[in-house]
Formats: sequence, structure tokens, C-alpha cells
Amino acid sequence: MGGLSRVRVSGPLEPYAQGFACELSRQGYSPFTVVDQLYLMAHLSRWLTGEELDGSGLTPGALERFLAARRGAGYVDYRSPRALVPLLGYLRGLGVAPAPGAIEVGPVEVLLERYRRYLTVERGLVARTVDGYVSLVEPFLAGRVGEGGLDLGHLTRGDVSAFVRGWCREGAGGSGKRVSALRSLLGFLHVKGLICDSLVGAVPSVAHWRLAGLPRALDADQVRRLLASCDQTSTAGRRDFAILMLLARLGLRRGEVAAIELGDLDWRAGEILVRGKGNRHERLPLPADVGQAVADHLRPGRPKSAEGRCVFLRLRAPHRALGAGGVGDVVIAAGRRAGLGAIGAHRLRHTAATEMLRAGASLPEIGQVLRHRRVSSTAIYAKVDREALRSLARPWPGGLA
Repeated sequence: MGGLSRVRVSGPLEPYAQGFACELSRQGYSPFTVVDQLYLMAHLSRWLTGEELDGSGLTPGALERFLAARRGAGYVDYRSPRALVPLLGYLRGLGVAPAPGAIEVGPVEVLLERYRRYLTVERGLVARTVDGYVSLVEPFLAGRVGEGGLDLGHLTRGDVSAFVRGWCREGAGGSGKRVSALRSLLGFLHVKGLICDSLVGAVPSVAHWRLAGLPRALDADQVRRLLASCDQTSTAGRRDFAILMLLARLGLRRGEVAAIELGDLDWRAGEILVRGKGNRHERLPLPADVGQAVADHLRPGRPKSAEGRCVFLRLRAPHRALGAGGVGDVVIAAGRRAGLGAIGAHRLRHTAATEMLRAGASLPEIGQVLRHRRVSSTAIYAKVDREALRSLARPWPGGLA
């Protein structure tokens, strides 16, 4: 950190410069990045002095003015709101800078909070599903706000149908999720006595052709190319290889891979704890080759700046857990390196199921490994076994005998 001596921070932020540099180093930022962040801190502190402000003046409006001044001064880097995230996080943690502005609480927000608690406590839905439902129904409730507040007492089937037609005119995607969310909200409003009649039937159902398509699995050569695209001599390559092995061999979902913690790996028993959908925790056998890949990823040692107990971390500081989106990005990048195009993580789940079927596993056994709640979820893989289906085919009229 010798380069820090040439960065001089003066003004209201000067007392916090040394602590900020130490915090960045603890989180795993490189010395060069630490120096750049200190230069940014020095510029912000000088700007605050010129504006006759201190840390408490770092409001959203003031930050926008600072970034505009930085761009106007000819700076070519660190001039977006994202550049200020590490510094603002540190200053807000100390109570020097004000927290982000609180969201105004109105009748819609109050009702949405009640709905959130209903989904979480009474329905037992996971946080991700709850967040999705709440965000999808917010426009519906916002449209019912008038001068007298939130008007639900006069809600009619026609109002609901008109709102759904508006969705259709907008051409909004995710129709199935939107319909499910709106049905759920209307059910909640009726159960809680906020509307007199159940209006769930006013929401038209969306055609859903279950089991209509074929699982899009990769063949053995494509899987080999995908795995070979990872440079296992590098930290990134070993991490990505382990992720791909878990997806392709065990058929895990990308969120399940992201959620794996160090304590979930039972090396002696050869098992792995999978944190699945609906907060279900189940143990699966850990194949030797998959376990070897994970061990090779962990063996060099985790960075000292690693946060939490998750097995897979971001490569760049701060070294936090890799999210489900990051796992998906690993698969996409590997597919492109292998010349296979953009491959989704779920295709590797289909690949694992297809390989088990070809190896002689029954559909119930495959469903058990994939942890399907319903037999119908596994039934789609029956289409893959073409030899078994051939015996069920009827001869084409007029064909060869």
C-alpha cells in the first residue's frame, strides 16, 4: 500500500481516508484500485469544501451534482453512480453520510406490506417469489388510488378485466406469472375482507401447453467441449469447471449451486446438501469426479477477504457469494468459448436427466435426483426414450407392412 502516500485527502472526508483504504484492502481490492478510490474520495472531499458541505450533505442530489462536475472537469473514469458505491457504503456504515432516501409510505405500500406478510407467513413462499408477486401487482393497486385513498370497495369484475386487457395491449411478457400474481392478490383481498366478492375468476387463464416440447439436452460431445473450455490452471477456470460439473452431473439448478456452503459438503460420507426450491434441504450422493472438481476449486485456499461461507465467490472484489445470475453467466460464457452459443444453465439440468435415462434409470429415480415434487414434472423425459416409445407407435395407414 505504498502508493497510498501520494494520495492526499483534505477537507471533510480527510479523517476517514485511512480507514476507507484499510476496508478496501480487507475486502480484497487490489492496491491500484484502492489508490484510484482514494483519488475519487479526495476529489469528492474537495468538492464538498467548495460547496460548504460535510459528509451529511451527501444526498442523492448533491452526488448527482458532483458527478456532473467531475465529468465537466474532463475526468474519463469513476464518473458514474456505481463508482461511488464503495465509498458511500463505507461512509454510510459510519453514519457520516445519510442513508438513501426512504420510500414514501402510502396506502399502496401499506397494503403491499400486508400482502407480503401473507405470502411469507400464511402461504410459506420463498423471498424471491414473494418479491416477484409484489412487484407485479403494484401497478394494479396503484391504478386504484384516488383522492380519497385506495379504493377497493367498488372494485368490479369489469375493472379487473380492463386491467388485464391493458396488459395485453402493452404486449408485456411473462403473462403466466402476471396472471398468477394477480389471482393471488385478488384471493388475498377477498380472504382479508377487503373486497366482498371473489374476483379471481375475472382474470382469464393463460394457455399453458405443459409437456408440449422436448427437453433441450446437450449430447456427450457438447458437454465435453463445454468442460474443456475451462482453463483449470487458473482460479477462474477451476471455479467454472466445478460449477459446470455440478450442473451437468447432478442436475442442480443455478440457484442451488450458488447456495452451496462449505458445511454442505460431507467429504467422508460423499454427500452434498442441496438447498432447493421452497426452502427444501435434501442430500444427494456426491460423485467422485464432481467432488474432485469442487476440491480442486477449494484446495488453493479461499481469499482472506472472502465474505460468508458460500463455496463459489465472485472473482473480483468484494469477494462475496456468486449469485444465481453469476452461475448462469458462467454457463453462457463457457458455451460461447466452446462454440455452442449462449447456453442456459437449465439445459444442463435437462442433460443430466437425459443421461440418467439413457443409462437405464427409471423416471421415478430421475425425479428423485432432480427433486421434483410432482411426477408430471419428470414425465417430459419419457419423450427422450425413443426406443421405448417406438413400441407404442401405431403403423401409418397405407405404409409398409
